[in-house]
Amino acid sequence: MPENFSVTRRSLLKAGAAAAALGGSVTRLASGEDKNPYGGFRMGIQSYSLRNYDTEGALTQTRKFGLAYWESFNKHFPVTDSAGKIAEYRKLLDAMGIKLVAYGVQPFTKDTDANRKQFEFARAMGIQTLSADPTPDSFDNLDKLVEEYGINIAIHNHGPGARYAKIDDVLKAIRNHHERIGACVDTGHYLRSDVNAVEAIEAFGARTYDVHLKDVKKPDKFTVLGKGDLDLVGCLKALKKLKYDHLLALEYEEHPEDPIDEIQACLAAVRDAVKKVG
Repeated sequence: MPENFSVTRRSLLKAGAAAAALGGSVTRLASGEDKNPYGGFRMGIQSYSLRNYDTEGALTQTRKFGLAYWESFNKHFPVTDSAGKIAEYRKLLDAMGIKLVAYGVQPFTKDTDANRKQFEFARAMGIQTLSADPTPDSFDNLDKLVEEYGINIAIHNHGPGARYAKIDDVLKAIRNHHERIGACVDTGHYLRSDVNAVEAIEAFGARTYDVHLKDVKKPDKFTVLGKGDLDLVGCLKALKKLKYDHLLALEYEEHPEDPIDEIQACLAAVRDAVKKVG
């Protein structure tokens, strides 16, 4: 998203018209009026999947997918302390009928002012969870911020060689810290790190605050869901057992120039998998 992000009255009317043209099913789904084809999960998308689209285009595609929930990365809605820009962001989301429930992946350090700015932004936007890559010296400050703001931190595993590549890396980091500091389970990156994603969900339990659904054919080839080594049904069963009610975000990393058909195939795989969960 360019620095001069701006929502004009004309663009809002255009977005509202586009949303109306796509029908009201997504809005009804978000409010619980329609039966959820994703087995009751809050199925959405990590906007990085649509990183070659501008914000309005990415939101429009999300509507076309029949999804109502978003985790934005910083291109689409850059962190800001401008009340005017935040109002513009929220107007665009409302016009498109999309709920921004998660955001990231964000860095956190011992810079307490920078950390607070991110929480202020999250609260202003109605964000419930920040997926994060926090440094070890940030946790004492994060303990205070998650308590003050009521917003979760979900530590993201970035794959082999990353600070939080393994289950134990995250468990050690969150031990003796606030219960709102937990995990973002990126299923694809766990596969790349030779970690069973089902075991990760089970290990983090109720402190699983975010899930990035992606598939990998080992060792490191990202694929459409169901074409790789991910036990998708097993992941959904583990989440259902936890009564997981946070975001379940598809994140498809391949073909950023034209990912639409593959994203649709991924979503179809999730809809098929939930039928086998029981």
